[in-house]
Amino acid sequence: QLRWWDGLDWANIRRAPPGGSELLTAKTAVEPEQRFEAAVPVPQTGLSRANTQQIIADVRDVARDEVDRAAELFGQRATDAARQFTPIVTEYTNRILKWVKIGVIVASVLLIGWFVFQVIAQATLLEWLGDRIDNVTNQNSAPFPSPIRSVPLSSR
Repeated sequence: QLRWWDGLDWANIRRAPPGGSELLTAKTAVEPEQRFEAAVPVPQTGLSRANTQQIIADVRDVARDEVDRAAELFGQRATDAARQFTPIVTEYTNRILKWVKIGVIVASVLLIGWFVFQVIAQATLLEWLGDRIDNVTNQNSAPFPSPIRSVPLSSR
């Protein structure tokens, strides 16, 4: 019985033995090939066995050289393709990193601007308060002017 190959391993499913019609079909398919081979005459070149073996060895060497050349060419093309290949993940991570860098730069500029503003605003506020306090104390010797006016008693 024949077993089925599932692509990873031999399955437990088995095929029934071939029937008579299958064997007859397979036999008739093989017979024309055998008749063709028998009908083709083998040319007699007059070469000795040593010469024939030398020719076969030369053809094998040429074929091997051609296969090696093709493999080298294919390897070069594959290497060039791999160098030019940029994965999609790299493309998106580069975009994300670009936006992160822009965000960090903008945040840094805003933070530096905020610190500068705070220093200038505090200095300006403190100068303004100091001027107000100096103006109030210079006008009167009393720290605060009296809101009540004094009126002489005799005029009443």
